Amino acid sequence: MFMNIVITILSGIALLVVAFAYTVTLEGIARKIEARIQRRYGPPFWQNFIDIFKSLTKYSISHGFIFDLGILMALGGTIATVFFVPAGNLAVFPGIDNVFVVIYLLAIGLLGMAMSAVGSGNPNASIGIGRALAQMLGYELPFMIVILGVFFHHGTSSLSDLVSIQIAQGAYNVWLMPIGGVVAFVSLIGMLGKKPFDTFIAPAEIASGPLVEYSGKYLGMLMIQHALATFIEIGLFVNLFLGGGRTLWEFLLKFLIVYFSIVIISATIPRFRVEQAIKFYWKWPLIFSFVQVIIVVFVMGRR
Repeated sequence: MFMNIVITILSGIALLVVAFAYTVTLEGIARKIEARIQRRYGPPFWQNFIDIFKSLTKYSISHGFIFDLGILMALGGTIATVFFVPAGNLAVFPGIDNVFVVIYLLAIGLLGMAMSAVGSGNPNASIGIGRALAQMLGYELPFMIVILGVFFHHGTSSLSDLVSIQIAQGAYNVWLMPIGGVVAFVSLIGMLGKKPFDTFIAPAEIASGPLVEYSGKYLGMLMIQHALATFIEIGLFVNLFLGGGRTLWEFLLKFLIVYFSIVIISATIPRFRVEQAIKFYWKWPLIFSFVQVIIVVFVMGRR
């Protein structure tokens, strides 16, 4: 019993370190790729680590209790969520890593971010949060419809079980449900806030929106939260549609492919307006998500 607890704790620490170090490294490389696509040189790939650790040594300005509490909720909720996302054979809670638990815990982090940004009193932050919540209504609906079809077909909502099933049958869900895989991928771009769905950040319009009032330690903590949230969201897609991985390295390779595919798309297309983003998600992705579910229920059925 004691050894099981120790193994769980060590696995959790290892997963957290991998999630942070790997995602921040990819974000640094992505800045270089985006710069080259746009005919710039770009910073070195380790610049994000410098920015984070330097920010953590600086003084932060507080705007009140809600502002401070929201940051702790955002980071704490996101850290807790990481433990329920298996990365290949590195799984902290195998069997109980239910997708609904991941979505619920991730919502705590998002709620904390919203509370803190609004508590800052800056109108740009409030506008950014309003845009983020409005866009969330757009991408979450088709995404949830698609993954409900996945749960229906396989009879489980456990990430570990879904990975095991895909590996055992030798076919990923993205091949079994290609329409749903495309819809989920497009929804993932919105979750990550990449172009054309970065309306809630929009530096040229609302000065980075929710992040406008953060500096010092608080900014460093939110940079860590962003990296971990990116790991969770892409990790969900990899586990649900790409079979996760037999090993950690296989998972990280699939993660890399998905991440840089989105980076290249983001670097080559302009941003939507808020109403354009919502209309887009509630048109083709929503229609295709229903088509995929109909195929799953009436053609594919349960396994």
